[in-house]
Amino acid sequence: MRGNILNRLLLGSMMVMAMACKTKKALVIAPANVPNAVSSKKSENLKMLKEKDMIFNTLTIKAKAMLDINGNSNNVTMNIRMKKGEKIWVSITAIAGIEVARALITPDSIKVKNSFQNVYLKKPFSFIHTFTNKQVDFELLQSIFSGNTIDNFMVEQSALVQENGAWLLSGAQGELAYKMLFNTLLKIEETNLNDLKSGKALKVVYGNYQKIDNVLVPSNIKISSMAGSQRIALTLDFLKIERNVTLDFPFNVPTKYEVIN
Repeated sequence: MRGNILNRLLLGSMMVMAMACKTKKALVIAPANVPNAVSSKKSENLKMLKEKDMIFNTLTIKAKAMLDINGNSNNVTMNIRMKKGEKIWVSITAIAGIEVARALITPDSIKVKNSFQNVYLKKPFSFIHTFTNKQVDFELLQSIFSGNTIDNFMVEQSALVQENGAWLLSGAQGELAYKMLFNTLLKIEETNLNDLKSGKALKVVYGNYQKIDNVLVPSNIKISSMAGSQRIALTLDFLKIERNVTLDFPFNVPTKYEVIN
């Protein structure tokens, strides 16, 4: 039972690297039927889309969240800190601001402590492949949950088509099929990842964008995943974001905590 609860907290923690905003700003609605400049070279069109990515070294986020796991839903607050290419730190708090779980994800490992049950999990990063395709790596996670493009897919081998200013990037790498829909602002509107062999799937839908410090960020995000009988839906409403500030990533486990394998 403890292991199941901890795994659920882990799954929720890994699906919160979405964008947010420091203060509410006016939405920048993507206009309809507005063709963007199209080059005859796919590489130049890929570069145009890539240039809309948010550049950051560190990112701190606060979001209100509705997390539904196999029909059981909970309202929580998620505080996220991220260092580009190195760390994802997540604190999940419930009613009255009481922390119920904390996670630290690096390219090599996943650590989760359940403060409610005094248990602790430490696994190699490959543990995530229990729930996702083996091609999902740390960099891909950061790209998805920061609303940026995924480098591995922004390649000549991908199919890229444009209609009325909206772009569709699609392709397959190994057993992983992917589709990324860009709106007329050239920002990602929807990402779909499907494991062709196991049936595992991840869908990410970004809400209307808003401009913060001359950078477009979504106002909300909806994530749904499927892995066997496991179903997860996560809706995030963003409250705060700060880029390139000094951050720490505290993760201490009291000796009384029980280690779960």
